[in-house]
Amino acid sequence: MKQNKIPQATAKRLPLYYRYLNTLNQQGKNRVSSKDLSEAIKVDSATIRRDFSYFGALGKKGYGYNVEYLLGFFRSTLDQHEMTEVALIGVGNLGTAFLNYNFTKNNNIQIKMAFDSDENKIGQIVGGVPVYAIGEMMERIEGISVAILTVPVSEADAITEKLVKAGIEGILNFTPVRITVPDNVRVHHIDLAVELQALVYFLKHYPLESN
Repeated sequence: MKQNKIPQATAKRLPLYYRYLNTLNQQGKNRVSSKDLSEAIKVDSATIRRDFSYFGALGKKGYGYNVEYLLGFFRSTLDQHEMTEVALIGVGNLGTAFLNYNFTKNNNIQIKMAFDSDENKIGQIVGGVPVYAIGEMMERIEGISVAILTVPVSEADAITEKLVKAGIEGILNFTPVRITVPDNVRVHHIDLAVELQALVYFLKHYPLESN
């Protein structure tokens, strides 16, 4: 089943389910209930059952879900058997952190190369990833479909235009700029400052009830 046939909110939760199921499988657990899943990943059990229902009968009433079966199902659904190579643009503090982490817990996603304009960084190997000059980006990212954008605000639009011309299909944008792309390119915007400000606001105005 293609993910565009299910709600986007459900699609965003699938990797969360997969990660926890993988942990359970490594612990030798054979089955899990929607209640157990709910308590572990902080998504209400009704939402979990609804999400799973989009894929047919994945569990049995009174038994729950078979961990190994679910893990295999979501591995296939999320294309975990296929390696996705990623390019990182901008090797500043945040970009360097990404390179050192390099999605080690998701071995189907790997940053293969990085680009920067700083001559002191070009030619270096950071977290096992080579850093190339930004001027080489167009020729080197052939075959790569996903890019992480961690460049200064002033460079975001120009770099995005080059990425689109080079055939990039998805961009994870960590700059505050709302970059403009064609309809055939998907962008996920992640503004850490905005998220932090929202968190502080909710803490002040919507305090959680203590147990």
